[in-house]
Amino acid sequence: MTLAVAIQMDPIQHINIETDSTFVLALEGQARGHDLYYYLPEHMSYGEGVVRAKVRRLKVRREPGNHFTVGSFETRDLATFDVILMRQDPPFDLTYITATHLLERLHPKTLVVNDPAEVRNAPEKIFVTRFPDLMPPTLVSRDADEIAAFRATHGDIVIKPLFGAGGSGVVRLKPDDENLSSLLELFGQISREPVMAQRYLPEIRDGDKRIVLIDGEPAGAVNRVPKAGEARANLHVGGTALASRLTPREREICAAIGPELRRRGLIFVGIDVIGGYLTEINVTSPTGLQEIDRFDGVCLEGQIWDAIERIRQSPGPAAG
Repeated sequence: MTLAVAIQMDPIQHINIETDSTFVLALEGQARGHDLYYYLPEHMSYGEGVVRAKVRRLKVRREPGNHFTVGSFETRDLATFDVILMRQDPPFDLTYITATHLLERLHPKTLVVNDPAEVRNAPEKIFVTRFPDLMPPTLVSRDADEIAAFRATHGDIVIKPLFGAGGSGVVRLKPDDENLSSLLELFGQISREPVMAQRYLPEIRDGDKRIVLIDGEPAGAVNRVPKAGEARANLHVGGTALASRLTPREREICAAIGPELRRRGLIFVGIDVIGGYLTEINVTSPTGLQEIDRFDGVCLEGQIWDAIERIRQSPGPAAG
């Protein structure tokens, strides 16, 4: 099977080829003989019933400083592609949402990974609230009184921007911290969105585990341990990646959410688990493939392509 594949992503020249999951997905697709093209979200347009983009043919290689070659721009009807990988990073803003609306016009005749309508309907910090029994105590609100009452109940809390990513803007407030009001004022100046407040989980010192699910099934995990003096375990803010295996509780979490992910067409998902609690379900542009590959001696990107190829071979309804 040879597929025409378009990858919607951020500028490829800026990625870190040692950690980037989109890069290994492209490498694997290329190794399978698929024809790869690349475009930025701002190169997508709609007109006269056609969703099109200025795409460039793409070749990738694992050579630092020389990891890609692109051809000249071609304006293509995106419906002529077999698969589109929607892999640009958040923020999950109106630009991101607009992209999902446009790509929804193509899916599933052109298979978009992940399903754009479900990406739009499942922002990571909102989607996780569908599984309250798996979460730590959580509040989503803009109401300062509600947030203060939540803090009074739980003492040590974490405040997160609702549509942030990569740990950006995540703040821990200890019981004696006097900055809650100022912090909420700052968030309010930046956006009109609610924030998420969660009870602080001291188990974060043991790590924030990223678990990758492929078509609803757990495929591997990496533990991310925060550096001293840091409440966030994200690797790009200094967290350390460690090999990890799934615990019985984590398998229980995956079993609970897996059927819903599969039903929604969310093929590549990364969930975050701290101390046995599900904290986020990442569906926009999940990461973690390369770290898990190295620790476990596997090829998760190959498993993702297996799922994509299997779905492409299955009969399905035409796009509307």
